[in-house]
Amino acid sequence: MARQTPPPDIDPESRCRLPLPDRDGLDGQALQTYDSLADPAGGSLAGLRGPGGIRLHSPAVSNGLRPVNLYLRQSDVINPRTRELAILVTAREHDCQFEWAAHEAEARKEGVSKKVIDIVRHRKSTDGLDDNDAALIAFGRELFGDHRVAPETYARVAARFDRRTLVDLVNLMGMYAMTAAVLIAFDAQLPDGVRPGLP
Repeated sequence: MARQTPPPDIDPESRCRLPLPDRDGLDGQALQTYDSLADPAGGSLAGLRGPGGIRLHSPAVSNGLRPVNLYLRQSDVINPRTRELAILVTAREHDCQFEWAAHEAEARKEGVSKKVIDIVRHRKSTDGLDDNDAALIAFGRELFGDHRVAPETYARVAARFDRRTLVDLVNLMGMYAMTAAVLIAFDAQLPDGVRPGLP
């Protein structure tokens, strides 16, 4: 696959509109976050060339959001398969190629089938899907596509998740909606060799 030439406003190191954060300008928690993101085992799928690196340009935002992000991604309240499906639905509803690329393989690893991924990717009907998957997909499509959730859609998803799980799930989707906004605004480029996963 030929390497794509990024737009002229893209920094060649960070692969977005901002340079990589300057480690020497950080201290405290922000410095710990930098080191964690720079470590391939640091708990971020994209490292410094993703939303974590972008957020470090505002250490207060990074310091405030990172614990919540880690909780929502690592808590046992939301099972990993549901978490990754919710992230894919959010990425799709925001047409965020970077977020989709970062999570499609993770979703497969956690047991989201190719069939379900393709339904989300192509916004196909959820008829015939497991009720939990269909309810979550419909909920995310309405939440982000319609900017409201119909009572029957809410009732359907609320019947499948207890209150704490549902609150965490909505906050997870909101966190990834915010992440999509950051990635889109700063035009984060896909890693070399990664094809766009969304139409």
